[in-house]
Amino acid sequence: MPSNGKKVVVDRFKCAYCGACVSVCKNNANELVETFLVIDETKCNCCMLCVKVCPMNALRVVEG
Repeated sequence: MPSNGKKVVVDRFKCAYCGACVSVCKNNANELVETFLVIDETKCNCCMLCVKVCPMNALRVVEG
């Protein structure tokens, strides 16, 4: 989990499984598995690049 106590979460009803978030993640924290986006909290530093590029607004940052 990021040191700032925040984490990125996905709304599975909004996610279009497009992979935009996977392509921008510099820590390889995002992975498309079957029909779901999986975010590895141990790799995510909550930089919010994935949140910014998501065309469906399916990602958001929440308190830890």
